[in-house]
Amino acid sequence: MTEVTAQSSLDSCGNSCQAATSVEALNRSCYCLSLDDEALRRGLEADLGTRGLSRAMIETHPHLFASVPMFVSSEHIEGMARVIGAVEAVVATPHFRHAALAWSPDIAHADPGSPGGLLGYDFHLAIAGPKLIEINTNPGGALLNAVLGRAHRACCADVAGLAMAPMEADAIEEALFEVFMTEWRLQRKDAALMSVAIVDEAPEQQYLYPEFLLYRQLFSRHGIKATVCDPRELVRKDARLWHGNQPIDFVYNRLTDFTLEQPAQEALKLAYIAGQVVVSPHPRAHALYADKRNLTLLCDETFLRETGVAGDTIGTLLAGIPRTEIMTAASRDAMWAKRRELFFKPAAGYGSKAAYRGDKLTKRVWEEMAKGTYVAQALVAPSERHIADEGHIAGQAAAKALKADVRNYAYAGEVKLVAARLYQGQTTNFRTPGGGFAPVFTATSGLAGGPVLA
Repeated sequence: MTEVTAQSSLDSCGNSCQAATSVEALNRSCYCLSLDDEALRRGLEADLGTRGLSRAMIETHPHLFASVPMFVSSEHIEGMARVIGAVEAVVATPHFRHAALAWSPDIAHADPGSPGGLLGYDFHLAIAGPKLIEINTNPGGALLNAVLGRAHRACCADVAGLAMAPMEADAIEEALFEVFMTEWRLQRKDAALMSVAIVDEAPEQQYLYPEFLLYRQLFSRHGIKATVCDPRELVRKDARLWHGNQPIDFVYNRLTDFTLEQPAQEALKLAYIAGQVVVSPHPRAHALYADKRNLTLLCDETFLRETGVAGDTIGTLLAGIPRTEIMTAASRDAMWAKRRELFFKPAAGYGSKAAYRGDKLTKRVWEEMAKGTYVAQALVAPSERHIADEGHIAGQAAAKALKADVRNYAYAGEVKLVAARLYQGQTTNFRTPGGGFAPVFTATSGLAGGPVLA
């Protein structure tokens, strides 16, 4: 993270950064970080180049990295961590696991012995505190955010007493590598990890393919042979999973076929069931954490009391998770009537696919949704981050507001990295000029930790 002086902040933003007394004010008025697009580009190109990625990625992914960071109060950072800890406490109970696995396929019932890898806890930051809107088992962007954090020009950090939250960029890669090693050790004890396959369908066509290459390079730096491949390239022989002539010890699973049901995953699925390969994230992790129906349990006070968890844990979840209900034939009419207050998500959804704000729904889409399994969640408006437009750069006081959500990358309840995604539109995307992944900064001293208002 490159630091610059207070004077450079004044040159970029006038007095707005130094005069800000809360993170809310910074999100409205501070444009100095990364306003110099060429400096950001040079930093990214240098970092990616040292990690073996083509610098052309900056051209092919123009909206992957946001032009500004997100400022989040230390109170919200701590509040999100409390919600994550409360979720882990409930998921650990037999009562919750019985309920969650009851609507899961058989493959999820087998416990391979590890939590199942990094989780992405996505929050909207409301006036009343952070609201957990969903949990994902194969959250993209962690390594890309490490690259972004190093490349950003952190002038405001020098002026306002800010720091990256909760971990400095240089420590993120090693923390992520240790997640994989913990998964390996829990399933294979003291055996040496020799090879990893980073697996997704047509990986070179995935938007986050550059991150797959970063993971390959991370494993290689630790002496582990790594490859990126399509699941169709994997075969079973001699009681092992193979990619070409290389036996595979560990599969870093980036597939969105979470239960390995598609024919393309057959070799991987059979090897996983037979215990011939470590897979992370695995189907059980998705069943326990990422099935959207689980949110209905985590915000149900009666159910939570039946789990036996502490009262403060229940209070944290009831305050931190918007009311979520499963859409049924009996509830459809009532949900349609109050649809403007709801957000609808498919139970096994990912990447905002087939997810809809109720006020944007058409009758045609509504009827299509009846064919699937959906949950309806009380609508929580996303936070906002204002960015400079061309008028501001030219010296005029002009800005535009982007929506923002905040993702906590966590393992076994411990947050490894906090990052934001800035966007316009109904759901998060990487098509918004000035939007994309954004580093999160929080106050360490000299700045009031007021809430980031929606």
